Amino acid sequence: MRAVIQRVRRAQVEVEHQIVGQIDRGLVILLGVQQGDATRDLEYLVDKSIGLRVFPDSEGKMNLSVREVGGSLLVVSQFTLLGDCRKGKRPSFIQAAPPEIAKRMYEQFIELARQQDLPVQSGVFQADMQLTLCNDGPVTIIVDSRL
Repeated sequence: MRAVIQRVRRAQVEVEHQIVGQIDRGLVILLGVQQGDATRDLEYLVDKSIGLRVFPDSEGKMNLSVREVGGSLLVVSQFTLLGDCRKGKRPSFIQAAPPEIAKRMYEQFIELARQQDLPVQSGVFQADMQLTLCNDGPVTIIVDSRL
């Protein structure tokens, strides 16, 4: 499982010109589910995302988590994170989990995050989405449950 995590001042995701998820200060998590991902990958990534100390403390050092700053999460499925571009010019997505598995794990990720008493918004699985965000910093972290 792979995630690109961005610290944001605000973000929203639209489907067919309708806002389906919107947050102020927090983290946008672009989530890709890989073939063979299991519950341990899911739990690791939820825990890592929520615990990442990427928000500034009173001295300006990245030392606080999204929970500690009262932030929110916006989780968006993105199988293209698993694109392999090593050969040729067209990415191969053979490592991405099949849609039925990826959807179940994406929904479980959201549910586990909500169980941590954090406000969680999300996109719509397999929809054509438009994501707008104001990256804060910018701070962008890549987390992979298998590395």
